[in-house]
Amino acid sequence: MNAGNGNSKQRVVITNRKARHEYHIDEVYEAGISLRGTEVKSLRLGNANLQDSYAFVRQGEVFLEGMHISPYEFGNQFNHEPKRERKLLLHRKEIRKLIGKTKEKGYTLIPLSVYFKSGKAKIELALARGKKSFDKRKAIAERDAKRDQEREMRVKF
Repeated sequence: MNAGNGNSKQRVVITNRKARHEYHIDEVYEAGISLRGTEVKSLRLGNANLQDSYAFVRQGEVFLEGMHISPYEFGNQFNHEPKRERKLLLHRKEIRKLIGKTKEKGYTLIPLSVYFKSGKAKIELALARGKKSFDKRKAIAERDAKRDQEREMRVKF
C-alpha cells in the first residue's frame, strides 16, 4: 500500500466512520479517483461524504457510486454534479481479483477513506462482508469492556 519512498505524505480528508462498524474488513486496496477540477478543490476543503457509498466492477473497470462531493462554492456554470459515478484507478491484476471476490456471496466493495498522497486524490477501498446485528452488539460490548479495563488501570496507577 505504501510506495516505500518515505517522502510521500498523505493527508486524510474524509473517512467512512460507519464502515468498520457495519462490515468485516477482509482486504484493503489503494485506488486513484478520476475527478474533475472543481471536485478536487471541494475535496481539499473536506466537503465530501462517503456515507452509503459503494464500489462495483463493470466491464473490467471499477466505479464508485454514492459518494457526495459538494459543489465548489467559488465554481461557475462548469461546477460538477455532486453524486455522479466516479471511476477508480486500480491495476488490472487487482481488478481481476476483485471481480472474483465480489462474485462470492456476501462480499462488497466499500470506501473507507479519501486522502491526498503526493498531491493525488486516493481512496482506501475495502473488500468487506456485512456484519450481522449480533456481531455489532458483540463488538460494542468488547469495546466497552476494553474502555472500562483501561479506566481501571488508570485509577490504580
